[in-house]
Parts: sequence; C-alpha cells; structure tokens
Amino acid sequence: MGGPGLNVELKARDPNPRRSLSRCREIGAEDGGVLIQHDTYFRAVAARLKLREQEGIAPHLIAYDRPDFRGRRQSRYEVTDVERPEELRTVLAAALGIRVEVAKRRRLFRWDGVRIHLDNVDGLGAFIEFEAIVSAPEEFSYRHRQVDELKKAFEIREADIVAIGYGELLLAANNPGEVNGPVRSNA
Repeated sequence: MGGPGLNVELKARDPNPRRSLSRCREIGAEDGGVLIQHDTYFRAVAARLKLREQEGIAPHLIAYDRPDFRGRRQSRYEVTDVERPEELRTVLAAALGIRVEVAKRRRLFRWDGVRIHLDNVDGLGAFIEFEAIVSAPEEFSYRHRQVDELKKAFEIREADIVAIGYGELLLAANNPGEVNGPVRSNA
C-alpha cells in the first residue's frame, strides 16, 4: 500500500442485510469474502487518522480527509503499512490520544471498480458502503454516477444515508456530548 488516493463514497444504514447480499449477487459483484477489522482512531488535528488491523493482511495507518454530509462524498487519503502496530498505537495514543475504537465484520464485494461493503459494526449494527476509487481527476463524474446507480439498485433511502463515519457514530451513541451533529469537515 502507500501513496495518495481519492475515492467517492456513500454510507447508509442497511435495514435489510439479506436483501443487500442478494443484490450484490444479482448485479454480478465479485465476492471478496469476509474481513474482520479493528480501527483505532486517534485525536488528530489536520486530518482523520486511524490504525487499521485486519486478519490476513499487514496493519496500516490511514490519514484521510472527508467532509461530513449526507450523500456521496469525495475523500482523500494516505495509507502506509505498519510493521509493529502495538508499538505505533502506544506512541500515537501517548502523543495524540485515542478518540474511539471500531470493530466490524465486513463482507466485501467488487463491482466495476467499486468496493461494496456490507458491514456489521459492533455497537451500531448493519451498514452498506460504496467506495469507488478514483485513479484520475477525469474519472470523478463516472465514479459519482456509479455510486448513484448502486444507491438506486440497492434501494437506499435518503433517511438511511449517514453523514459521519463509524467512529463518530459510536461516539454519538455512547457519549452524546462528544459529537454534536456533523464533525468538523477536515478532521
């Protein structure tokens, strides 16, 4: 991994995970299997920062910037593999503090360059997320159309779309005073 990246994404609560799984198969999405992920979010200032640990692959540190609003959003990110995650977590926790930790079971599908995530997040429940990687700026409009097409195919209602990430949702659910509506757009 490594290097800067761009994507277009949409995240929503999934009221019917069985239907979503069925829909992935109906549209011919490639099944990428189940991923068990643990994300530790740190109190970063300039961007969001998380350490992702996942069974079967090297842990990695992800810094990203994404606005908080309902609908499809563009995200910029940097990813680097980590050799000693426990030590890195200890150092970052001492320097920045841990904001929240998120554990999830993710069923991954791939469809025409878009990652479809069927997520079950500890403490939050079922979600669906579309993540379209953008390789060049001229792809943005195409990737936006793909996400819109998937939103329609999966019958995602506006009321189910979430404006913030899992970390912020957990904070809001467990500590209502910690998050007041959308979190700052650059962190």
